Amino acid sequence: MNRPLLIGPFTQLLPMTGLPLKGALKDEQLAVIENGGILVSEGKILKVGVFDELKSDDVDIHHIEGQQVCLPGFVDSHTHICFGGTRARDYAYRNAGKTYLEIAKAGGGIWDTVTQTRKASQEELVKGIVSRSKKHLKNGITTIEVKSGYGLSVDEELKMLRAIKRANKTTNASLVPTCLAAHMKPKDWSEDNDYLDTIINELFPIIKTENLANRVDAFVEESAFSPEEIKPYFQKAKEMGFDITVHADQFTTGGSQVAVDFDAVSADHLEASTEKEIRLLAKSNTIATALPGASIGLGCAYTPARKILDAGGALSIASDHNPGSAPMGDLLTQASILGTFEKLSNTEVLAGITSRAAAALRLSDRGKLEEGAQADFVVFPTDNYQEITYHQGQLKPHMVWKKGKHIH
Repeated sequence: MNRPLLIGPFTQLLPMTGLPLKGALKDEQLAVIENGGILVSEGKILKVGVFDELKSDDVDIHHIEGQQVCLPGFVDSHTHICFGGTRARDYAYRNAGKTYLEIAKAGGGIWDTVTQTRKASQEELVKGIVSRSKKHLKNGITTIEVKSGYGLSVDEELKMLRAIKRANKTTNASLVPTCLAAHMKPKDWSEDNDYLDTIINELFPIIKTENLANRVDAFVEESAFSPEEIKPYFQKAKEMGFDITVHADQFTTGGSQVAVDFDAVSADHLEASTEKEIRLLAKSNTIATALPGASIGLGCAYTPARKILDAGGALSIASDHNPGSAPMGDLLTQASILGTFEKLSNTEVLAGITSRAAAALRLSDRGKLEEGAQADFVVFPTDNYQEITYHQGQLKPHMVWKKGKHIH
């Protein structure tokens, strides 16, 4: 067994511990350890504290030079980084004033990505996931949720989920797969067969057998699946042991009610949520996930993050990195901008991409720097953590550590 490794000292170390999962957070609640250090062994954290107090003859030391701020590795709890092709034309059309229906009629929209993803080989999808994961890692994101949903058939969804599993063995990031076969109704599906029943009966068993995902998502929206259509689907998914998450209230309401009814881990988007939905989510165990990248990409309102927090809800912030509505894929930039528009404290923003984001994936071993957690952390070249959101994503990490290894 190797000797424990002490990493530090950090000018400021933010363990993100001691914060409640739900409700508003003040910056006065944020623990900041001056001249902090992290003691790690075999990829896990043994202890966090003042660097000089952790030093002993029994540990090796990785000395950190200069002024540095250390936080837990960021967690992006909602992405679509498994896809083929591009939707640059859609973006140009949208900014030129064309509607969603006009773009779809011109060959754009989600179905365009479905077509391009179906044309891509599994090898090409793996390459794309790994490339995008590397970009996220450089920006401090050490855990990335990745959805299927651009296959929309049993075989094509399997291709995507298998590609995510293969990519997870190649990239240094941790990838968390989610089955989003219920992304929209396939245009090429026969009306004689029930698409959702086919996914339940043919796809779900293979996902279980091959251990391709533990999570099932669906887009509950007028343009996709209604609450009535999706309830039997989620019921069966729960019976089979899948965690539930929901694309909810993006353009119209209804999805958040479904999320709460099925005790979903998270309800994501929520740009259309009203006071009714906000109260509903706040009283539940479902985590609200804001996706500011989609608001920026579509030019629409942001998730009512301030109201959700003030009502007592839990708020995660994710990038929604996808080729259509959220192509930027820069979590810290998006979270910082959301903080500006929604008046979020630094603690609320940082918790939203660390501890609360990890909870949105039911991952208790990351998002915080504490004993027993994975030694995933990110280091910024500054002496003041406030500079991180102040620069709105333009202050880049100086170092990224994953499971106790310096990977960037």
